[in-house]
Amino acid sequence: MHRRRARRRHVDRGGVTMDSKIMTALADRVLELGPQPAQDSPYKHFKLTRDADGVAWLLFDRTDASANTLSSEVMEEFDAVLAAIETERPAGLVIRSAKPSGFIAGADVNEFRGASDPEMVETRIRAAHAVVDHLEALKLPTVAVIHGFCLGGGLEVALACQARIAIDGARFGFPEVMLGLHPGLGGTARFTALVNPTQSMALMLTGRTIDARRAKSLGLVDAVTQERHVQSAVKDALFGRLKRAKPGLLTRAANLGPVRGLLAKRMRAEAAKAASREHYPAPYALIDLWEAHGGGKAAMLKAEQASFARLMVTPTAQNLIRVFFLREQMKKVAGSGNTVKHVHVIGAGAMGGDIAGWCAGQGLRVSLADMKAEPIAAAVKRAADLYGKIIRKPTDVRDALDRLIPDMDGEGVRNADLIIEAVPEKLELKQKVYAGLEPRMKPGAILATNTSSIPLQDLRTTLARPERLVGLHFFNPVSRLQLVEVVSHDGNDAQVLKDALAFVGAIDRLPLAVMSSPGFLVNRALTPYMLEAMVMLDEKIDPRLIDAAAEQFGMPMGPIELADQVGLDICLDVGDMLRTKFGDLLPPTPAWLREKVAKGELGRKAGKGFYTWKDGKAEKTPLPETGPRVTDQMIDRLVLPMSNVCIACLREGIVDDADAVDGAMIFGTGYAPFRGGPLNYARTRGADNVVSTLRALAERFGERFAPDPGCDNFK
Repeated sequence: MHRRRARRRHVDRGGVTMDSKIMTALADRVLELGPQPAQDSPYKHFKLTRDADGVAWLLFDRTDASANTLSSEVMEEFDAVLAAIETERPAGLVIRSAKPSGFIAGADVNEFRGASDPEMVETRIRAAHAVVDHLEALKLPTVAVIHGFCLGGGLEVALACQARIAIDGARFGFPEVMLGLHPGLGGTARFTALVNPTQSMALMLTGRTIDARRAKSLGLVDAVTQERHVQSAVKDALFGRLKRAKPGLLTRAANLGPVRGLLAKRMRAEAAKAASREHYPAPYALIDLWEAHGGGKAAMLKAEQASFARLMVTPTAQNLIRVFFLREQMKKVAGSGNTVKHVHVIGAGAMGGDIAGWCAGQGLRVSLADMKAEPIAAAVKRAADLYGKIIRKPTDVRDALDRLIPDMDGEGVRNADLIIEAVPEKLELKQKVYAGLEPRMKPGAILATNTSSIPLQDLRTTLARPERLVGLHFFNPVSRLQLVEVVSHDGNDAQVLKDALAFVGAIDRLPLAVMSSPGFLVNRALTPYMLEAMVMLDEKIDPRLIDAAAEQFGMPMGPIELADQVGLDICLDVGDMLRTKFGDLLPPTPAWLREKVAKGELGRKAGKGFYTWKDGKAEKTPLPETGPRVTDQMIDRLVLPMSNVCIACLREGIVDDADAVDGAMIFGTGYAPFRGGPLNYARTRGADNVVSTLRALAERFGERFAPDPGCDNFK
């Protein structure tokens, strides 16, 4: 809605205009969309109007969607609109989004799912290219006015305009690499020609976003303005008064053949540090494309289409697209209607303190209680460090810290909508905490535990209102791992569970509904992975080789390094607890691991575990050139038990959705995303192959590898 319409509606209701100061304050929240479009637009997703200066305003407003995305249907209509504009010959063209959420969020990812024929993909991408080329070839001044998110295909549309004006606060980026792809609507050619390839390639290779000011400094946009100045900024751009960003000498030099070869070599070395070509081919394909064709726009545009089509049909791209939809699915489970405004956290240790800091950063009032002042002070310092990295405005950092309230006396309990207990994993201690706080909770409050190992059935026995107890199991580090297990027991109030799911969504986390059971889903699936690594150490296999086996499969870090990260004491506690329930289905815990914990060699937090740790990093020397190498059997021993346990959790009804299991393992543990999750991996590999491999491992290493009965019906 543009300002003129908003003002008129206020006059109609009240008979007087708003106070001018209020209007000025609200102006930046309302989009300036030019003349009011007629109600009977001939287009489904676009509205086309013309202002008094003869300038056409093309408003993109995709029907039945909260954000603009580019589908085949949208692109076809876009082409028809451009043809009409060519016929009408306006004085200039402004392209804007009518969606408050932003300009264009990229391509419609739905159309990528299940693609298997590269020729068909290339045909479709060629048709979309023709539309963007059509926009670029218009013989009239064109300007994109960009607010909110301008990503992927949206940025490629903007790059085809002659000028780009960003509204302060806009974000720009090419996230295609996250889907196993690179830009496919001409972005690889237009972006590297406009902006120095050392910077433009870095943005495409990492998928990072940048703000409007950074985009201006790079030369990606020509001007940054406020919403209230859009009209004058547009006129400046269309009538030659705006100084346009042009590629400098360095940009042109970096696109020359010999320089491209040198830079491409360096880019490949950087890409190799993050991921292998085998697992993530997209960054390497982008570097190859630019190295071969960076000097010639026409050749690069053509080669981009073929390269994009080849990537689209790879298992990596299809699995990463699947992961994109798993995230969307889990967001939907959260629902809306969050009622939690004040969170009270008990226990300011590593987990409790970071949960409190995250919630305050997401706009909630948080009181943080502990018996000592030091852990609270440490938690506030960690929160301040985190906010400095993820919150852009200093005033917003200050506001977030103001919402995080140290509470030595625990008075926050009385007003809190949600109380999260994060004290050490001792049943008696937790029950003692509940006895003290339950009488002080307000009637509608939810009591949540962050326990990772104690069944809720045991925790609820001393509660007067056990129906209000749920598990909210966060993962470490809280700021990076998106999953929260929302744990229920058979006496729960259904509304409490619904409210807990909505709370998780409101703090920008992904909920997984699980029934209370030892280890829930993620710890139960991860424990055999970690303990099998300990058994392999017992067999005198080099810890670096064990980690290398997991990393070769695609895990973000190996199980030995992960055990050090988590803390060997915690690994031991969880392993012992799960072995009391599952016995020989889990590998035995070696005696030397207990000795290591007893000596205080707990991993990263102690500076020494399996590795020595300095500045938060494990000191690892490279494996010797000669000597043992990773084998398929090593990889199978580590990863197949995870798939087996996930099948067991489905069979037992711990989780009722196979897709959610895969999402949980990816977002809670970093399980190789390009594999699509442990169940998807088993499905891809073939259930028969998984069963026969597990049986062979069981014969060789013991019954812990026996296939779960659920494998018989797994598809």
